[in-house]
Amino acid sequence: MPRVQVFDMNGEKLKQMNVSKEIFGIEPNEVVMHAAVVNYLANQRQGTQSTLTRTEVRGGGRKPWRQKGTGHARQGSIRAPQWRHGGVALGPKPRDYSYSLNKKVKRLAMKSALSSKVAEKNMIVLDKLALEAYKTKAVVGLFKALEVTGKALIIMPETNQKVIKSANNIPGVKTTLVNTLNVYDILNHDKLIITVDAVKKIEEVYA
Repeated sequence: MPRVQVFDMNGEKLKQMNVSKEIFGIEPNEVVMHAAVVNYLANQRQGTQSTLTRTEVRGGGRKPWRQKGTGHARQGSIRAPQWRHGGVALGPKPRDYSYSLNKKVKRLAMKSALSSKVAEKNMIVLDKLALEAYKTKAVVGLFKALEVTGKALIIMPETNQKVIKSANNIPGVKTTLVNTLNVYDILNHDKLIITVDAVKKIEEVYA
């Protein structure tokens, strides 16, 4: 059974904690993690891009010149794609890029991502995460005490506005809840900072 170190907010080691082998100790599957990341990014796309076809561009209803005898190539409309200010041929139109993954694949991807962070010793467990006031300086001090550098993801069991707003101003730092956690965020950050309660909640959800 994997064991992780639990710290307090001053960076002091408190105890060793056992975590679920089925969630935090499996062999990471890179294929499903890649599939989950591609799915997440596809679902974030708005799909609102749009170009005008030749039928949608204003004007061009009259044939610019007669068919024969002018020396010009024959043309039917000044809004054809080959004309300046003409319509776009085969251009993008609004569409929905989202699709769903198999539930088992999503669960395996999440377990693989969490297990990879534990294996790389990039998951830091806190006994609790509580701030007395809305202060970015407090979160910066926490990172300094834990020797956290680079991009960090703070995972909480429930909404804590003091933590969320205090961390918002720090570049590369993001806060999330257990029920909104996704594979992309886990892999996109160097360190995971998670509370003991959040670990237990993840184990309940993915047991």
